[in-house]
Amino acid sequence: MAQCTAPIRGHRTVAAAAACPVCGGRRSYYQFGYNTYPSFSAGYSSVSSSSHSSGTSNGGMKRKAKWSPAGSTVMYTQAQITTLTPVRENIMKQANMPEKYDLFLCHAWDDRKDAAKELCDKLTAKGVTVWFSEKDLPLGSTMLREIDKGLAKSRAGIVLVTPNFLKRVEKEGVAEKELSALLAKDRLIPIVHNTTYDALRDVSPLLGSRSGLDTNEDSMDVIATKLAELFVEEEK
Repeated sequence: MAQCTAPIRGHRTVAAAAACPVCGGRRSYYQFGYNTYPSFSAGYSSVSSSSHSSGTSNGGMKRKAKWSPAGSTVMYTQAQITTLTPVRENIMKQANMPEKYDLFLCHAWDDRKDAAKELCDKLTAKGVTVWFSEKDLPLGSTMLREIDKGLAKSRAGIVLVTPNFLKRVEKEGVAEKELSALLAKDRLIPIVHNTTYDALRDVSPLLGSRSGLDTNEDSMDVIATKLAELFVEEEK
């Protein structure tokens, strides 16, 4: 009897779902890792695929998210829509809390002056407030206490997954503590940079079972734009 390959390979792409002997003929759902998610239309705006979609490197389709502002030209895959929709919903629930940061940036210490800083700068330039250890960790303060405060004051979290980050998670450093807090609620967005989700699953199966954003698919600037669009207030 044929068995679904999702628990091993993860249906993170249309091609992977099509290749599965169980799920290949089904179009009513889409699987990522160990979870089953709604149909392809969930989270998308009503724009037609013929005028607003384009092929992706993994064979899927890209469309605008329903929360994207009217003038946006940024397109999302179904995997990204599925990942970002619950985070967007949680962000909107906290829209009336101006004292909070928009995002908490979880990263490896070794990336603080490179990839993490680049992402933080791009987000800040797009109007997103970011808790970032390089600017929000006062000299002489207790690191763990300040991180706890940053997590409590942030609407959502992003985890910058790099080779350095994977090493830190394996050693159960500060990054592991941040991960646990962010995974406790549905407000976490993994961002893979210079590595793969397969490598992530090897050291953190729970985080690796989630879909997210990937600099192999989008530039850092496009990823920052997609994150910024999550905080655009809904039109009334």
